Amino acid sequence: MSVSKSQIKLIRSLQQKKQRDLTGLFVAEGRKTVEELRKAFSLELLVTEADATPVEIEQMSAMRTPQGVIGVFRQRPDSDAFHPSKDELVLALDGIQDPGNLGTIIRTADWFGVRHIVCSRDTADCYNPKVVQATMGALARVQLHYTGLETTLAEAAAAGISIYGTLLDGRDLYSETLTAGGIVVMGNEGNGISRNIRNLIGCPLRIPSYPTGEDTSESLNVAVATAVTLAEFRRRSR
Repeated sequence: MSVSKSQIKLIRSLQQKKQRDLTGLFVAEGRKTVEELRKAFSLELLVTEADATPVEIEQMSAMRTPQGVIGVFRQRPDSDAFHPSKDELVLALDGIQDPGNLGTIIRTADWFGVRHIVCSRDTADCYNPKVVQATMGALARVQLHYTGLETTLAEAAAAGISIYGTLLDGRDLYSETLTAGGIVVMGNEGNGISRNIRNLIGCPLRIPSYPTGEDTSESLNVAVATAVTLAEFRRRSR
């Protein structure tokens, strides 16, 4: 079966959030990523090199070097409400903008067994092609919830769930008491955690630089900071 012009047009249009929202679809590329996502998402269209010419594949691809396999998937039903339990470790993202960072965070969450990420509404779209590719299929196992983050965290705190957040003036991650469950907030790449969200953090954490007292970079990349923080939470709960 050869790919049609309308299918090419559809796939290209899904690089835009407006069209993804309108159709409820998103695109993934590469055999491994497509196969991983098929385990959790409905595959609506599959295009391989047997169905399209190299020129057509290049027209549809969002990658500099197309991988020859393109899948169009149905998005998960939108859920703007999420109610975590006390025993579950959850990530919360406050205004993460860079698609590469978001994709890496999702992949990191998958590695450390975090199955839910709560996002502020201004966080990058998890179905952005750059995000999808950076997850390397982890999006199949990690569910993102775009919510009114302040309300979600306030409700969680009222329910007795520990709210952690990474702040430059927080307490040493490696000496602070950590619970197995709770919500870990990571902030915007440039501005960190917003003021309203910061007020809800009961356990501010800081990743100490090394050696103590010497000049270092001002801060860590948010995806790297997420990995360091989750690794310590999981190390403590073993």
